[in-house]
Amino acid sequence: MKQKLQDTHLGRVLDCLPLGACRIDAQWNLLNINPTFPGITFSAEQPYLGKGLEDAIAPYFYKLFKPHIESAMLGAYVAIDSIKCEVSQQGRMMDASFFPSRDETGEIDGVVILVNDVTDKAALDATQKELMDYLAALDAHAIVAVTDVHGVITFVNEKFCEISQYSRSELYGKTHRVINSGHHDRDFFEALWITISSGRIWQGEICNRARDGSLYWVYSTIVPFLDEDGIPFKYISIRADITKLKEVEQRASFLAHYDPLTGLPNRRLFQDALQKARISSAKNSQYFALVSLDLDNFKRVNDMFGHSVGDDFLCDMAGRILRSIDGRATAARMGGDEFMLLIDKLGTDIGQATVEAELITQGIQAALSAPYKLGRRTDDEYGIISTSSMGMLLQQGDSLSIGDMLRKVDIALFEAKGNGKNQVVLFDDSQQERVNRRFVVENELRDAIERDEMRLFFQPIVNDQQVVVGMEGLIRWQHPARGLVPPNEFIPIAEQGGLILAIGRWVLDRACEMLVEWKSDHERQRWTLSVNVSARQFNEPNFIEYLRSLLRRFDFPPERLCIELTETALLNSIDGDLQDKIAALKKQGVKLALDDFGTGYSSLSYLKRLPLNKLKIDQSFVRTLLNDRKDQGITAAVLSMATFLDLEVVAEGVETIEQFNYLRSLGCGAFQGYLFGRPAPIDTFLSNQISCA
Repeated sequence: MKQKLQDTHLGRVLDCLPLGACRIDAQWNLLNINPTFPGITFSAEQPYLGKGLEDAIAPYFYKLFKPHIESAMLGAYVAIDSIKCEVSQQGRMMDASFFPSRDETGEIDGVVILVNDVTDKAALDATQKELMDYLAALDAHAIVAVTDVHGVITFVNEKFCEISQYSRSELYGKTHRVINSGHHDRDFFEALWITISSGRIWQGEICNRARDGSLYWVYSTIVPFLDEDGIPFKYISIRADITKLKEVEQRASFLAHYDPLTGLPNRRLFQDALQKARISSAKNSQYFALVSLDLDNFKRVNDMFGHSVGDDFLCDMAGRILRSIDGRATAARMGGDEFMLLIDKLGTDIGQATVEAELITQGIQAALSAPYKLGRRTDDEYGIISTSSMGMLLQQGDSLSIGDMLRKVDIALFEAKGNGKNQVVLFDDSQQERVNRRFVVENELRDAIERDEMRLFFQPIVNDQQVVVGMEGLIRWQHPARGLVPPNEFIPIAEQGGLILAIGRWVLDRACEMLVEWKSDHERQRWTLSVNVSARQFNEPNFIEYLRSLLRRFDFPPERLCIELTETALLNSIDGDLQDKIAALKKQGVKLALDDFGTGYSSLSYLKRLPLNKLKIDQSFVRTLLNDRKDQGITAAVLSMATFLDLEVVAEGVETIEQFNYLRSLGCGAFQGYLFGRPAPIDTFLSNQISCA
């Protein structure tokens, strides 16, 4: 009776438990069972007391419970967590506990089994854990702040403090004005507040200022928290640091629009400015000027001192240009040593516009012509003096395209360089006509050698007894329609178009052929033959090797060939390369003459350093020699210096017997000019005696 009462009481207790419970005897038959147990264990039918456990619950659970029940029958307490119920299509999770049951004597007479469905709790725990993981990840990555409806900061995370350099105590109770950079205008923040105060999410980029004054960029998402009436009562902002990205974007934008060396606008940005100037001029009828600027002889700076100095030189020149224009124009670097200027809003009067534009360009020229000092040196020996050439186009309205304007201003620049450099040339239509003529001549010149239209004329060089001692070979072009074309009409075009190399080789080939002919002629075998070599040809890397090949191909004494170089050729040569080439010429036995001596500023330097054979006094001195005391003094000094340096002197441009006699009285030993013969075919000169009567 007592056992039955206990069973009844236990049954009531089990019925009250919020989990599945049952008690089995030593034979594993059900003694007690509560209503929840069958549902959790997926019993095949409603279990009843006395029924064996194996028949009362699902086989899956019986197999799972069996080893634990056996352990409990031996007196152990067993608990297992998170049993995944594979018989459920919903993937339920269970916890189970097994307690030994004892009789009045303390002997084990069964087992109490407790089973709890913890699926919802496990899901909740997993969700909470996942949420905490998300929050931790967010906190580690994002900059988080919470404000009240008025924008007062109530919470910030550690990342906010790190990037702003403010502590929480310095931020709480403040608004975001504490980190305002001033980068954004009032309209920006008004639009932001209109968005979030209406309950909508705002996203965008914001530039803030840290405590030390540095700027940083964040991409912000501001989310309003709404009350039951849909009214915001606080805001949470989640930000990502995009400072590095913005720096990359800004750098990319800078490289797209600015020259990385000088910091000036590049071609793309300048053309945008030029387009705006065209549109503005069309509306207000004001003139604007487009200027193309080139640094004269910049290549020499690079060649002589290296590209590092060349880059510093360009930066210095860019700075001078900016200081000179002082905001009155837009300057850009188009590449190399080419700059462009846009002088806008010059007024509606063309005369006044021209004067104002010329004043600006003259100021730039003056600024650029000041010596540039190398490093910390201040003595003139290490100063670089560079002039500039400019082509200018004055324009009103948008009748010309950008391409046409750039083409015209380049034509004016070309004219400035062709006229001797260091000047400003304003474009006019006559320049276009000359360019068109040059284009025609250049095209005809390309085929002139193949059509055998080139001729080599000769002008005699005589000694102080008027005996021919040599000839200078001078090229002429026998044009089929225009007749005999002098070199001054086509050589500059050949140099500009790159044809001078082919023409120069033709001249050297014909000169060598002529020296071979003279070798067997009694009167001419002692003559020297001088030919001009252009700066471009002389500076060709394979020039010396080409000359060697000519000497191997043609059999004549190499000392009979004299290469004439102008100072331009020497100025445009790299010092080391120049020395090597001249040494190679001397080794081959070829003579070297410096032509047009006295017209450049570096002549004495070359006389000192280079092993020349001859000097040719420029005809500009000879022409006024009899009437100009300065020219007389210069000529006498040159002849005296040449004697000391063991150099032969040839006076060019001798046209009268008086000039000849005066030069001879000064000690000049060789002469060339119309007095002794004009350039002509070689057959014209049948004797080595020249009559001057």
